Amino acid sequence: MSATMTPVAVPGPPEPEGPRRRSLRRLIRPAAAVLSGAALYLSFPPRPLWWLALPAFALLGWTLRGRRLRAGFGLGLLTGLGFLLPLLSWTGEEVGPVPWLALVVAESLFVAAACLGVAAVSRLPAWPVFAAAVWVLGEALRARVPFGGFPWGKIAFGQADGVFLPLAAVGGTPVLGFAVVLCGFGLYEAVRVALVRRATGALPRGPLAAAALSVLVPVTGAAAALPLVSTEPEDGTATVAAVQGNVPRLGLDFNAQRRAVLDNHARRTEQLAADVAAGKEARPDFVLWPENSSDLDPYRNPDARAAIDRAVSAIGVPTVVGAVLTPETGNLRNTLVQWEPGRGPVATYDKRHVQPFGEYIPMRSFVRIFNKDVDRVSRDFGPGDEVGVFDLAGTRVGLATCYEAAFDWVVRDTVTHGARLISVPSNNATFGRTEMTYQQLAMDRVRAVEHSRTVVVPVTSGVSAIILPDGRIVRQSKLFTPDALVAEVPLRSSLTPATRAGVVPEALLAAVALGGIGWTAALGVRARRAARQEH
Repeated sequence: MSATMTPVAVPGPPEPEGPRRRSLRRLIRPAAAVLSGAALYLSFPPRPLWWLALPAFALLGWTLRGRRLRAGFGLGLLTGLGFLLPLLSWTGEEVGPVPWLALVVAESLFVAAACLGVAAVSRLPAWPVFAAAVWVLGEALRARVPFGGFPWGKIAFGQADGVFLPLAAVGGTPVLGFAVVLCGFGLYEAVRVALVRRATGALPRGPLAAAALSVLVPVTGAAAALPLVSTEPEDGTATVAAVQGNVPRLGLDFNAQRRAVLDNHARRTEQLAADVAAGKEARPDFVLWPENSSDLDPYRNPDARAAIDRAVSAIGVPTVVGAVLTPETGNLRNTLVQWEPGRGPVATYDKRHVQPFGEYIPMRSFVRIFNKDVDRVSRDFGPGDEVGVFDLAGTRVGLATCYEAAFDWVVRDTVTHGARLISVPSNNATFGRTEMTYQQLAMDRVRAVEHSRTVVVPVTSGVSAIILPDGRIVRQSKLFTPDALVAEVPLRSSLTPATRAGVVPEALLAAVALGGIGWTAALGVRARRAARQEH
């Protein structure tokens, strides 16, 4: 009997990867970068999907970790575009796509620079800490330059409904944003460690500890900060009314009907007075009108002054009126006027952080090449230089006009100057029914928790709201409907750690970021020296 030898197939080398497959593989990380940006956008209001920020940063961590600096910048630019293109689409609502796209590209460059930094520090031990600090450093720069900065889209502003919100009272928007980013990067690191364990059987303890702490510290920190969030009326209560008079029509041209806007607010205030007299509404201690509720200068226009006088006399309590002051020479002023019944205007606050390309036009002749709408702003607004705090019937009310609510220092100044309540008079009519008003309302909710103050937001066309110090909205209007919101709210005088610390938390996080970047640079220099010595 003879044995038959059966040949055994020996596997050959794997077939080389085709060019099409290589091209597809190269697209994976760019696609992930765009997807992470899109997820960040979806985490922002009006959607209550705050938690999407965590997988967004986990995906971004996978996209950037171990990448070269140039790749980190390019991938970060894609993330910025995926995030900011939809988030800021309202900026082109009435002026077309060119300003919107220009703003998005400019702001995305800051995101790209931050992601370059994340890629640089991603090989360090405990890299999620350094990477999250780098992101906050990028936000800090974006909030300051150019033209005074543009903080819209700070990660903290998407967390008004989130579990991390109490951290705003600990260290403001920088600490809140840092916690969210850190947790997201920590989730990715946890998955990476688990995959290493599965592939090799080894459990890298250092990365495991970094991942665990990156997730647990923000979560436990937010829980520990809950006692800082309170609605206790430390200084009693006040009954406040926010009037939303509405505008004749949507868009930029609402200012062309300035008298109609003023009459709308005067009429709604007089209706409120009638409702109070009939017992339908509680009598307010003071009334807050929106920004631009009188674009007719009441100091120069007797008819406007008379209309305001009648409305304020009817309600019989101090009223804050948003007006545009038009002096003979110099810049216009976006001003809030304290109007007392029987006395008229007694105090003013000029908006300190005026909006570039909205209230004044930098480089006007150059910008006109790209968009003729710059000449709609025919005369620039100038900034004020004094903190806005009015004494309204014994209540010290801090003032931050519309766009100013995005800037940490503007709101904080009012509280450190004694405000027991904050008002953010706004005018969002230019942006129609876009998401802009909801994004801004989320900022105001974060500010309420950050400084433990009631925040009242009267808006010409909505959404107006009254927000408690814990960030909850107790009264809210609809868009483009006249309304008057009345509520009894707590007054508070204690200062949160965030208010006391000011810019210190942001500066410390910036130092951590710069330390990580410096450490990375030192390691690179050492590696190059070692390579030269070997040769």
